[in-house]
Amino acid sequence: MRLETMQDSGKSLAERVADQLAGLIAENKFKKGERLPSEFQLAEAVNVGRGTIREAVKILVSRNIVEIRRGLGTFVSEKTGLTEDPLGLNFVEDKSRLALDLMEVRAMIEPDIAALAAERATEEEIEAICLACHAVEEKICRKKPFVAEDIAFHEMIAKSSRNQVVPKVIPVIHSAIREQIKATNANLTEQTITTHRAIVKAIGRREPEGAREAMLRHMQYNMEHIAGMMKKN
Repeated sequence: MRLETMQDSGKSLAERVADQLAGLIAENKFKKGERLPSEFQLAEAVNVGRGTIREAVKILVSRNIVEIRRGLGTFVSEKTGLTEDPLGLNFVEDKSRLALDLMEVRAMIEPDIAALAAERATEEEIEAICLACHAVEEKICRKKPFVAEDIAFHEMIAKSSRNQVVPKVIPVIHSAIREQIKATNANLTEQTITTHRAIVKAIGRREPEGAREAMLRHMQYNMEHIAGMMKKN
């Protein structure tokens, strides 16, 4: 492997090296989960000092492009470029207001995601969505926490939309589901089951408008409940 140094007066040497490594990763010369060459090997390849390589790696870690595993080395992140809290939502103090705002954002995008899934999902993906729906119901019936299963259900629908940008918004959707369930104290279990089933039914029947309407109804139940709880407090 030989990296070419780039000339960019607006960036430091470490930033240019970081951009080169990020470019190689984006081109799949390094796969997700793959270990990068050692610091010494990278320094020789780019013809820069090891200190520059260390700074470049720090930049890539901050972008969540690579991760350092203590004692093992530097690896390409499994979810390259994604962070658990991309919008800094963990620092918002008013969680009820946050839950409502997030639900509004979900209502703007998820109904259309469901419509795309109805058009584009494979039979195998439709079956996976059904199984994810059943997993949520099983947890609800057993009165167990169902956040992980709820996230998996929405994640499967997003994946089935066949839109490469949609997975990039998944962390925000995940945040919304967590905050929503906290805000509602998981009281909307009956509505969750009913609306999830309606979403699955519409996707299975290849009915984009039905899927869109069912997903929007799912969002609206939660928004109304959260807004009602906020008024009482």
